[in-house]
Amino acid sequence: MTGRRDFLQATGAGLLAARRWQPAATDRRSAFSLWTWVHGGAREVDLAGWRTRYARLRASGFTGVLVSGGEAAMHGEAAHAEGLVLHRWIWTMNRSGDATVKAEHPEWFSVSREGRSSLTHPPYVGYYQWLCPTRRAVREYLAGVVDGVAATPGVDAVHLDYIRHPDVILPRNLWETYGLVQDHEMAPFDFCYCEACRDRFARETGRDPLALEDPAADVAWRAFRWRMVTETVEVLARAVHARGKAISAAVFPTPTIARRLVRQAWDRWPLDVVFPMTYHGFYVEPVSWIEGAVAEGVTALPTATPLVAGLYLPDLPPPALAEAIRAARRGGASGVAMFEAGGLTDAHLAAVREVLQEAG
Repeated sequence: MTGRRDFLQATGAGLLAARRWQPAATDRRSAFSLWTWVHGGAREVDLAGWRTRYARLRASGFTGVLVSGGEAAMHGEAAHAEGLVLHRWIWTMNRSGDATVKAEHPEWFSVSREGRSSLTHPPYVGYYQWLCPTRRAVREYLAGVVDGVAATPGVDAVHLDYIRHPDVILPRNLWETYGLVQDHEMAPFDFCYCEACRDRFARETGRDPLALEDPAADVAWRAFRWRMVTETVEVLARAVHARGKAISAAVFPTPTIARRLVRQAWDRWPLDVVFPMTYHGFYVEPVSWIEGAVAEGVTALPTATPLVAGLYLPDLPPPALAEAIRAARRGGASGVAMFEAGGLTDAHLAAVREVLQEAG
């Protein structure tokens, strides 16, 4: 993790704290940190209100928050006042809320194997409007976005979400929701076949991806799309690190699942912390599955890169949350992150404290 500037080492159980980063000073298994994603846009909650909410988390042993919405500087002030780290959580390749890009650069949006743009024909749901990671202009634009976020006072790190292609295959528990049986890759959900992707792949291989007999089975075409996302992350990481800040990302639960479902090779990314969403219920798996999912990620990552396992609270009543934290710890996680703060009941927090006490 060369090129990192100082970013304060964790207080207590955490790996990170408010303002500096220690790139190799802590073994990722030597401490256990607690995080939660936070939807921070509630207009009725002021600085004092957020301090109260963050103090509640810190009192239960939380290390940091991953916050979207609201004023980043205000959330940073509130989080720091209560001893928490703030990662600013942003949507990256999915730009459904970016009116400027949609109006001025429709050509930047990802194109399916059917030849339909995700801007005008989004797959699954209306907000699935994705930029193409192959385009240099897209990378430069997103680098500007993360630079602005990293420059915001109070922001300790930039947290990337939706940093991938659209799901070519949905998690198993969503098939019925959309009336699909996705036991193979289908053209309406297979991205990206825009001119930029086709031209670059043709330059590198001499082949047009639209002419492939079986795109799903073509090793070079699969690897190409993994690499285009990875190259984009590398650009964004350089921009964030130039500001002296850390960069993290929410990713699919394991390297194997991430590659297969969303073209995401996150174990190759230059991240300071990785947050795999080990949401067992999405894959119709028991809580115990989390241990193996975490272990796969820990094994694939560089030794110095902390893995913080994401846990989905709607599928985890308090006793199950305690077991999920234990499973993540057994798998080698550096911590857990809970989605999301609004679902953390007093009973959940009591379960969290119980598990921390077990670990001493």
